[in-house]
Amino acid sequence: MTITEGRRDRRKRQTRATLSLTALRMVAEHGLDHVTVDEISEAAGVSPRTFFNYFTCKDAAVIGDVMVDEERLVARLTAVPADLPVVAVLRAAFAELVEDVQADRDLWCLRMQVVERNPALLSRLVTIGVRNERTITAAIAARLGLPDDHPYPSLVAAVTGAALRACLGQWARGDGARPLTTLVDEAFAALAAGLPEPRRP
Repeated sequence: MTITEGRRDRRKRQTRATLSLTALRMVAEHGLDHVTVDEISEAAGVSPRTFFNYFTCKDAAVIGDVMVDEERLVARLTAVPADLPVVAVLRAAFAELVEDVQADRDLWCLRMQVVERNPALLSRLVTIGVRNERTITAAIAARLGLPDDHPYPSLVAAVTGAALRACLGQWARGDGARPLTTLVDEAFAALAAGLPEPRRP
């Protein structure tokens, strides 16, 4: 039973990944408004009904799986030593996520380039980011012993989330030439330092 369930889960993950990659490549080539769910399904070798078992619409397929695993993130936040400043805590907690994205460079660079060329997708990405930020806000508040209505945790979550999105965009525009980990390290160091203005060349 366990082996059967494992194979079924792998097939589901593979089908979902295939649909997402197919949608992404087709939208990159033809534009968001010129690709349909039927066309994506046909190119991926599945029925439209199967498509809707995995995604609610083509936009969701293009964006793919960008939600942070909330349980893993909270566990990583909890595991970081208590004496670190909160920005350093979040950088450590995001380390695995950033490395996973960098390891799948071609897919993520293409995804971010497609999002930048199709602004309608940006709102979906921001909505997902807001949901992630709520989880981070609650974890920071719990870590610092602050009440739920204190503004500091939500401010830190929003600022660090924006920093990650900015790094992803910069990384994708450069086709991943500079490591994403380096860009994120620099951004979080700037946040920790109070965002000093860069020196002019």
